[in-house]
Amino acid sequence: MQVAAFYRFTPLASDELPGWRTRLMTLGSEVGLRGTVLLATEGVNGTVCGPAAGVDALLELLQADPRLAQLEVKRSEAEGRVFHRFKVRLKAEIVTMGQASVAPALGTGVPVPAERWNALLNDPGTLAIDTRNHYEVALGSFDGAIDPGTEQFRDFPAWVEQHLRPLVAERRPQRLALFCTGGIRCEKATAYLLAQGFDGVHQLQGGILRYLEQVPEAESRWRGECYVFDQRVALNHRLQPGSHRLCHACGLPLAPADLALDSYVEGVSCRHCIDRFTPADRERFAERQRQMRRAEACGEAHIGRAMPPANA
Repeated sequence: MQVAAFYRFTPLASDELPGWRTRLMTLGSEVGLRGTVLLATEGVNGTVCGPAAGVDALLELLQADPRLAQLEVKRSEAEGRVFHRFKVRLKAEIVTMGQASVAPALGTGVPVPAERWNALLNDPGTLAIDTRNHYEVALGSFDGAIDPGTEQFRDFPAWVEQHLRPLVAERRPQRLALFCTGGIRCEKATAYLLAQGFDGVHQLQGGILRYLEQVPEAESRWRGECYVFDQRVALNHRLQPGSHRLCHACGLPLAPADLALDSYVEGVSCRHCIDRFTPADRERFAERQRQMRRAEACGEAHIGRAMPPANA
């Protein structure tokens, strides 16, 4: 199966979004796609998997519109389907920051191609910032990058005011270099920084996935694995599934060492959520796990498996 992650910030009229949803749902069902596409007046964002011809058909439909011709697309391979269903949703934002005034289509940070990213990181005048959530950063990041420690992307503006602005005033870096998984969050984050008066704002074009695709591992400044929002959980530098797996209770990633902890009960709890759910919740999770095992014993897929947290 082919996996494609794509996005484009471009103005779309609210009254045309239902028509887009109908066309994409019809095509996705016809060509056997799974995954999610988000539509909003600020653009489109999605990750889908399926036969290569089906993925191509969806991208061709989108890119036939001149506003989406420059769609940012990253492709990878998977042994099987990494999503359970195909969904097209209408949203207020294609990536949720909660700042209605931010308009990436009107201006973002300077895009830095993957082949020039190492030079930017090596420059002592650069302050590198990881715009992803804390559980993603825990799996891997670039050497020396700042981790804002956010729970979700909408926490980023508060972190900027509470921590980044004082840090910039203290260090006076020549430039800020932001990055994320596929480029969409750092693009919106750079638009926000520019609107708040920050200078020298840059972004990794195509995100971490493009960097892993184009930069040889021997020359890489990346360390660890890259979290992805599908059942592969994380990818290594060769864009192959890594060593992490999901907790099916909370949907957060687990390293191999986490599976040996007393807090881990398959499908029921892990170190992230051991104190998070009620006994009734845990019994419900345990019953779901039993159903999943029965389905697997019969060679059937069970769609109750938890998915990763939403990319927000």
